[in-house]
Amino acid sequence: MSKSSSTYVPNGATGVLVLADGTCIFGRGFGAVGDAVGEVCFNTSITGYQEIMTDPSYAGQIITFTFPHIGNVGTNADDVEADLPHALGCIVREDVTAPSNFRSTQSFDAWMKLHGRIGISGIDTRALTRRIREAGAPNGVIAHDPSGKFDFRVLKAKAKAWPGLEGMDLAIKVTGERREWTGGAWSLGDGYETPFVSSAVETSAHGLSTSLEANGSGIGDAAARPHVVAIDYGAKNNIFRNLVKAGAQVTVLPATASYDEIMALKPAGVFLSNGPGDPAATGDYAVPVIRALLDADMPIFGICLGHQMLAVAAGGKTVKMHQGHRGANHPVKRLSDGAVEITSMNHGFAVDADTLPNSVRATHVSLFDGSNCGIEIVGANAFSVQYHPEASPGPQDSFYLFERFVGGLR
Repeated sequence: MSKSSSTYVPNGATGVLVLADGTCIFGRGFGAVGDAVGEVCFNTSITGYQEIMTDPSYAGQIITFTFPHIGNVGTNADDVEADLPHALGCIVREDVTAPSNFRSTQSFDAWMKLHGRIGISGIDTRALTRRIREAGAPNGVIAHDPSGKFDFRVLKAKAKAWPGLEGMDLAIKVTGERREWTGGAWSLGDGYETPFVSSAVETSAHGLSTSLEANGSGIGDAAARPHVVAIDYGAKNNIFRNLVKAGAQVTVLPATASYDEIMALKPAGVFLSNGPGDPAATGDYAVPVIRALLDADMPIFGICLGHQMLAVAAGGKTVKMHQGHRGANHPVKRLSDGAVEITSMNHGFAVDADTLPNSVRATHVSLFDGSNCGIEIVGANAFSVQYHPEASPGPQDSFYLFERFVGGLR
């Protein structure tokens, strides 16, 4: 690490992470050439790096992967949570090697280049993670130049000038358009289940109808499936797949959807998605809508950012965390029976449990630091969790949350 004004570039260094305090951390660049500025965080997952890179909740962030071998199983078209990556870049210890998985269709390096994302290998990720844990998540610039030539004055100024995630509404930048969600769960050899495509009868290559009505009972029966309107603040696609798996018909609306636009669809319930940025900033337009839904006694289920905004709508507040929770090994205690769920998390803001009014009951708590991980509104069918029940290992431990929500709409 270097903080001198005339920065020395080690031999062979083609990538650098420049922090807001002027610290420069060198490695070997891969993926796209260029630079990007954001918050530097870490993720403790040992699998699912493609899922993590495409998670819209990582918009504005550079991810330090604590597991040393990231990228060596390649990439494919299935292991994604959005059409494009949203994380700005990634930092890994070991070099990205040739793919060693039968499902791979492209190397991680090529995938990063294709999508304009920057990576750096050869970094002591343990040391960087310790720095983040002790000093908090810093702002920084990740840069890659195959010639190893960097303008450190410009990079340091860019890192120092970036305002940080507090007060930043990123949901507005990553939300999608209105769409009808049809994809179901994934299985090896078959990919994602497509229980229906549209209300019109369509025929697949195998001669089978793919429409809701024509499929009759079961997963394709439109009349039997409660209609859920999902508000997309930067949602992971697997959330929608799990809502379908639990038995819902899902319509996705953008983050800015109004109360009237939601109610015009006559939903049986409303889902509030995950997303990036500061919940207080997104809440400027989202919280009044959620309050109106609560006043209308609309069943609500929220995840991550949706959890935070449900808490704010009910009278609570959120706070910026020191380092955040990001990874697939976070133990959460369910307060109703003491059961512990091993969960996936990705959040840098949290609900301040001390600000929750008596009308809100805490349901889950982190066993790492005691922070709030779930709430329910007393006397209403409205609840939320901070963690990601749709993500590994969540579908095994926490799918009951989707079943509780959709089952309560029948």
